[in-house]
Amino acid sequence: MPYKDPEKRRAYQREYKRSQHRGGRRTQCQSSIPVKLRIRTARNVLELLEEQINVVRDEDTDVVVKARCIGYLAVTALKAIETVDLAARLEKVEAAVANFDNGRSAR
Repeated sequence: MPYKDPEKRRAYQREYKRSQHRGGRRTQCQSSIPVKLRIRTARNVLELLEEQINVVRDEDTDVVVKARCIGYLAVTALKAIETVDLAARLEKVEAAVANFDNGRSAR
């Protein structure tokens, strides 16, 4: 994060390096994610986003920072919901086409 004031920049860098050394989070809005996380479907993404939104809501952070982070996660969640819905619709269309093709080949 660029700071015009050199002292603020040094303080930020010092805290950032301490945080990295401890294995902590990089920024206020990032939370820890389990190492054994496997995302294979849009539904997995939705579950992760729900978990992370709840973590951010419980953080003792500036309200504006929380609002921005939750807003970003909510937009991402909406896109994942659209993807889940689209995938379900596509499966129905594929099933209908397969049934139609099976009916044609039986003739």
